[in-house]
Amino acid sequence: MKLIYISISGNTRSFAKRLAEYAAAQQTTDPTAPTITLKEIDDNSPFEVETENFFAMVPTYLEGGNGVDNGDVEILTDVLRDYLDYQNNYRYCLGVIGSGNKNFNRQYCLTAKQYAAQFDFPFLADYELRGTTADLERIYQLLKTANQN
Repeated sequence: MKLIYISISGNTRSFAKRLAEYAAAQQTTDPTAPTITLKEIDDNSPFEVETENFFAMVPTYLEGGNGVDNGDVEILTDVLRDYLDYQNNYRYCLGVIGSGNKNFNRQYCLTAKQYAAQFDFPFLADYELRGTTADLERIYQLLKTANQN
């Protein structure tokens, strides 16, 4: 399974790497368990045409406000949106995982929800900040299931 993500503060990168490590560890008890390959997108990444299914993961960075009638404009992470839009890469995306801080109420994971709406793929899961071990287990199972369908 391929996971394409962007990380600003390092939280998403940390979670993605731990998720890939968790997936690799699953092979010790189940050699058929899928592994996860990671692709980080940043402002310097060359855009490529995706030709295989993948999942996206994006943190939430918005311009202030409440996430409803203001403060719902994506900042800092929009290069991932551009990458998904490039040559219609989004058509291979099986779904998006969002992260954020629950202190921001309605803005929590709003960027991932906006991606799901814009590109018409599912919002699969969320986790807060760097995520927990339970989040790793839950999200890995969700990715496995979505990858099989």
